[in-house]
Amino acid sequence: MASEALTVSSSKKRRNRRGRRQQDETKNMIRLAPERPSTPTAISIESGPTIINSHELQLRFLNPGDLPEVKRLCHEWFPIEYPDTWYTDITSTQKFYSVAAVYRGQIVGLVVAEIKDGHSLPKEDSEILASTFDKSSKIGYILSLGVVKGFRKQGIASFLLENLIAHLTTGENSHDVKAVYLHVLTTNNAAITFYEHRGFRPHLFLPYYYAIGGRRRDGFTYVLYLNGGHPPWRLLDYMSNCCQICLSVLNPWSLTKAAFRKVNLAWFNAMPRIRQIAHGTTAVFS
Repeated sequence: MASEALTVSSSKKRRNRRGRRQQDETKNMIRLAPERPSTPTAISIESGPTIINSHELQLRFLNPGDLPEVKRLCHEWFPIEYPDTWYTDITSTQKFYSVAAVYRGQIVGLVVAEIKDGHSLPKEDSEILASTFDKSSKIGYILSLGVVKGFRKQGIASFLLENLIAHLTTGENSHDVKAVYLHVLTTNNAAITFYEHRGFRPHLFLPYYYAIGGRRRDGFTYVLYLNGGHPPWRLLDYMSNCCQICLSVLNPWSLTKAAFRKVNLAWFNAMPRIRQIAHGTTAVFS
């Protein structure tokens, strides 16, 4: 029995020593563990600059050496077949505003536009400006705007469009160009949303405007007015303006303010006469 008691006692001591060692190891682990914040915080992830903010993204005018690449990109982006002479013109002549966005030597986007005289516009575009503007007023026309698929949604298209608008609203064009417009397929929702978010407004529906793959497709004309330009007024515009005038005239608050101003003015004009009467009455009773 005594030997059994000693065995039990020694086994207890061994378990106690083992338990103390485990506690000490646990304490050491706790001390070595890094402290955690008491409240969750956002983790900042180091990342490089986006392409639009990179110094490697540059704008330059197209040149004849870009013709094969521009032709390949336009075939990828647009369902319309442009003639070879068009590619020659936009890469070789000063008639067009043809600018490419270049990243690390690669064309990743481009915009092609033209400044037209009002009298040279085709019939479907001849009423973009109000009749009060002279027919010699200038209007910008965007022929194409595209970005390479792998570089989209990074602000490159907006960058190209903003530079075009700056070109049309500064320098020698700051007063002459009254609007910039474009044509777009009615089914191209991405392009329509892009332009609407940047101030362009639908101007005209063009049934069967495009010929694509042997089929006629509908289009829209979208316009952004610049340098004081504005569209012609239609019946709806006249009705809207008349309603605004009527509401401003019949507005109770406007009528109240007008009545208050008249009463105040009448009181101000009557004050000298009231003072005279008051002085006269004082002299009689004094």
